[in-house]
Amino acid sequence: MTTLYLLLGSNLGDRPAQLQAAREQIDLRVGALRRTSALYETAPWGITDQPAFLNQALEVLTDLAPEEVLRLILDIEHELGRVRYERWGARHLDVDILYFGTKVLDSARLTVPHPRLHERRFVLVPVAELAPDFVHPVFQKTNAQLLAECPDAGEVVRWESS
Repeated sequence: MTTLYLLLGSNLGDRPAQLQAAREQIDLRVGALRRTSALYETAPWGITDQPAFLNQALEVLTDLAPEEVLRLILDIEHELGRVRYERWGARHLDVDILYFGTKVLDSARLTVPHPRLHERRFVLVPVAELAPDFVHPVFQKTNAQLLAECPDAGEVVRWESS
C-alpha cells in the first residue's frame, strides 16, 4: 500500500458538490480516503481572468500502480464534466497527483512528484495542512519548508460554506 497525495480543484458550477463527488469516486475507485484538508478558495494560476477555485488536498491509501491511478483520475474528471479547452483554464474538476509515496517518476504521461507543486501556494497550503513533515523526494524539504519558501503570492483563504 502506498500513501498518495492528490489535489482537487474546481472553479465552475457547484464547486463544493464537484469536490464531494470527486472524493467519493476516488474513495471507491482509487483507494481508501484517509484524510482531507480544509477547502481553500484560491486565486486562479496561469490564466487569471477566470473565477476563483476551491482546492482541497487528499491523503489516499492505494495498492494501484501510478499509471493506473492516473487513468482512473482522468476517467473521474471526464465523468464529472471536465473538458480540456486550454491549459490552466476554467474547469469543473481537476485532480492532480502531488506525491505517490516517495516515488520519483518522469514519463511521457506522468511526472511525480508534481513538477510545479513547490511553485504554487494553492497546492502547498492544503498539502502542508495534511502532511507538513512529508519530505519531497527530489528537493529533500518538507511541505512546510516548501510553503515557507514558495515564491507564489497568490491568495489562498480557508473557505467556509455560507
